Amino acid sequence: MFFNKNKKCSMECEILEQPSVIEGLIHKYNNQEFDLPDSIEKIVLVASGSSYHCARFSADLLGEIAGIEARAIYSSEFNLKKVIPHDRNTLYIFITQSGETSDTLAALKRVNEGFQDEDGHYNLDTLCITNKEDSTIWNLAKYKIDCSAGVENSIAATKSFTAQMLCVLIVALKLSQHKGGNIAEYLNSLDKLPSVMEETFKLRDKIKHLARLLSKQHCVVITADGISYSIAKEAALKIKETSYMNINAIYLGEFMHGHVAVLNNKAALVYISVDAISYAAVKNLEKIRENYNPAMFIIGKHNDKIISNFNISINCENEILQMFSNVVIIQLLALEIAKKLHRNIDKPRGLKKVVT
Repeated sequence: MFFNKNKKCSMECEILEQPSVIEGLIHKYNNQEFDLPDSIEKIVLVASGSSYHCARFSADLLGEIAGIEARAIYSSEFNLKKVIPHDRNTLYIFITQSGETSDTLAALKRVNEGFQDEDGHYNLDTLCITNKEDSTIWNLAKYKIDCSAGVENSIAATKSFTAQMLCVLIVALKLSQHKGGNIAEYLNSLDKLPSVMEETFKLRDKIKHLARLLSKQHCVVITADGISYSIAKEAALKIKETSYMNINAIYLGEFMHGHVAVLNNKAALVYISVDAISYAAVKNLEKIRENYNPAMFIIGKHNDKIISNFNISINCENEILQMFSNVVIIQLLALEIAKKLHRNIDKPRGLKKVVT
């Protein structure tokens, strides 16, 4: 029923598999092409749960690397909209671990019905990124990419999540290359990803210490800016799933507009960063420290101007490598908090994979 400290759970094993999964995926798509539409002006990403957090990450990444306007929408929200984005030359990307996620499948079917304008009926291209070939979504999408993460037994997605991230990164690089972009630096980073993950595993003792501190808190807020927000969302979900804690993620700038009042109660604040912390973020964190003095922790790039209890990071040469390192840190953090609270890590109470 509870965690057995003498035996690794599936979640822990799957976290530790990630360097080999990522290495295999890089090798696969170095030697195997996948098709994409020739003309893409906009991208809409549709997903749920951890896959939605990958979609949020992807929307920022596609804009930064490929210069393509992209947005992410929750599958459930997409299905409730009376009007959905449907400009011509729009690519829909559906991200799902199982390839059977019910609301993501419903969204794909809706797009496949096509659209109508003054020039008549037309269809838009669809791409799925999934960990399950020959699944329903795989068969219904026009273009497809296999994450190749292998079977994932734990409810909490870990290796499938980073595999999805890498697949989107490869898509962004291919689209950038089509537009004449220089992707040499990014390609060099890909080869370093497995070793960066291995190096991150060496932070385990510091992560255990932070887990011990956070497991005693009744309220934890995870904040971030920019592309790191998707990882803050994933961190909150992972900890909720495995430990049932009241923990939420929010943009730091938005947090200052009223939400910050939650720090009047005893709480801890975690800030996640993949890049040099901006002047605005430094000022906001200083203001939080001055007004509320919560326990404050930083995951990723640190700034000497910020007084934190401590930070956890490895030295990465660019944002892409830092992003994947930060993801591994938050996965291990969720695992260690769940251990401290003696949860059933692989089978959280009341949860199961959402499929058809």
